[in-house]
Amino acid sequence: MMQVTQILMHAALEQPQRIATIFRDRQRSWSEVAARVPRLAAALHGLGVRPGECVAALGMNSDRYFELFFAIPWCGGVFTPLNIRWSPRENGFALADSGARILFVDDEFLDHAAQIDGIGAVQLIHIGEKQTPPGMLSAEDLIAGHAPMPDADRRGDDPYIVLYTSGTTSQSKGAVLSHRNVMAVSVAFLATLPRREDLTHLHVGGMFHLSGAGPAWYVTLSGGTHVILPKFEPEPVMQAIATHRATNIVLVPTMINMLMLHPRLGDYDLTSIHTCVYGGSPMPEAVLQGALNALPGWGFHQIYGMTETAGYAVAFRWQDHQQALAQAPHRLKAAGRTVPGMRIRITRPDGSEAAPGETGEILIRGDNVMTHYHNNPEASAATLRDDWMHSGDAGYFDADGYLYVADRIKDMIVSGGENVYSVDVERAIYAHPAVREAAVVGIPSEKWGESVHAVVVLKDGQSLSEAELIAHCKALIGGYKCPRSVEFRQEALPVTPVGKIRKNLLRDPYWQGHDRKIN
Repeated sequence: MMQVTQILMHAALEQPQRIATIFRDRQRSWSEVAARVPRLAAALHGLGVRPGECVAALGMNSDRYFELFFAIPWCGGVFTPLNIRWSPRENGFALADSGARILFVDDEFLDHAAQIDGIGAVQLIHIGEKQTPPGMLSAEDLIAGHAPMPDADRRGDDPYIVLYTSGTTSQSKGAVLSHRNVMAVSVAFLATLPRREDLTHLHVGGMFHLSGAGPAWYVTLSGGTHVILPKFEPEPVMQAIATHRATNIVLVPTMINMLMLHPRLGDYDLTSIHTCVYGGSPMPEAVLQGALNALPGWGFHQIYGMTETAGYAVAFRWQDHQQALAQAPHRLKAAGRTVPGMRIRITRPDGSEAAPGETGEILIRGDNVMTHYHNNPEASAATLRDDWMHSGDAGYFDADGYLYVADRIKDMIVSGGENVYSVDVERAIYAHPAVREAAVVGIPSEKWGESVHAVVVLKDGQSLSEAELIAHCKALIGGYKCPRSVEFRQEALPVTPVGKIRKNLLRDPYWQGHDRKIN
């Protein structure tokens, strides 16, 4: 049945005594979680939440936050997580756009919530560990004070969750995912994971994002255990893996790099991990090779997707990694193959089908694709056309059906009439042993229109000149792709909440005073 609440009931039926959630020193079984959720749902219903209405949350990862994935739809509501990295103004937009009249908030974000315009008209419910502040309701008191209610029985194409996009280049948009979308992705994840039995997942990605929400669904569907950390920090992650013998984790390449380079990596037993799902940005080959050496036994599983596709569409499975390492190293650059139940097309600007090896826009179709953008029919119509979701990403298929993601189309650099995809340049830069982080952007050039510019952070104790790095790149890629300028930084590059480098922050200063960006 395409109904997210039944994921929870299935876990409670199949594994009633198994530990469902571990957060700090608190553990709850699946039968306990399944008893709490209908009570919290009843409280929300009593506060006036009706089917199809949004209920928001703002907080770090926790077991209480996890329960909202099921309690809100249980009463018929639509979950609306707010972004913990956004400003009060940005979250105020999402709160107002969604129409949510209830906001769950933890201790970390009490001050943030107080700064949101119009927050006085919103009922705040406390999900933190400290004493509930005056004027707020306690989630624990609500659970204790209400009898369980029946499931509202929302399903299929009924809206389940509204996830607001990052809005780094434009106004954020609320992608509406249905029960069908989430169930389709959960089943596809379990179908493609190398191991599906006895999962213990370590949550480090924010649950307001699909890197945290996705495992909340598919690991629950498997009846597994959720070990929950408030956020990603290298040493607490290593401690949690060793203590709880976690089997699964989702990381972005920058996080993997941070673990590999941590001075205490060898102090912890990390061998229980058998599946590390990664995504968010292409994994530089040098980082992947380093991870395979530094984290023996880890099976890497790359995913490609976006908020609008419920986070999934393509997988480069562990067996694909193994085959590529043994027989076709060039294939390590691939995002993978289309997963069951989903379809991918590559199209030219005129809409015709691109040939294998030809770069074009990636279009996606399947039960995973969002129903629409909330309150934004124009953006919905522009993105969902002819029954396909137009991703805005550029890529190509090889002759064996592997998808290669070249770059965001809007980030493509046009230099001297040549298209340069920054990921190609970044892979070359990362191949230099002195490089820790790198990002490539287009900056204005009177001669070329745009010039390829690299922003680089070196590893501790390493030195490298601009000329040396450019010469290194020329040995690996075409000269027109190579950086024409290099900026070395001491501090880490700015990233989004899921670890993607925020290229707009690196690019925008160079375009000040220009009427438009050539991209």
